Amino acid sequence: MFSLVKSSCNFTQREWLYVCAQCGHQLFSSRSKYEHSSPWPAFTETVLQDSVSKHEERLGAFKVRCGKCGNGLGHEFVGDGPKKGLSRF
Repeated sequence: MFSLVKSSCNFTQREWLYVCAQCGHQLFSSRSKYEHSSPWPAFTETVLQDSVSKHEERLGAFKVRCGKCGNGLGHEFVGDGPKKGLSRF
């Protein structure tokens, strides 16, 4: 899965990065995290374009892996984000 690490902070806002538990590759930012009914952390976007690799398992659902080492992370659900048109990771 992934781990949470402190990335940077200033006096007004803190940003946390979620990284691959296997290799430390940057995956998600706390800025893209939101509350969802799922018991898993939910994000709207990745930190970098190559943060994850994905392949479609079924219409609207992609299997997501670390873009560096291939560690399994879960799924991306297209159109299931907090706002219309956003995905949920």
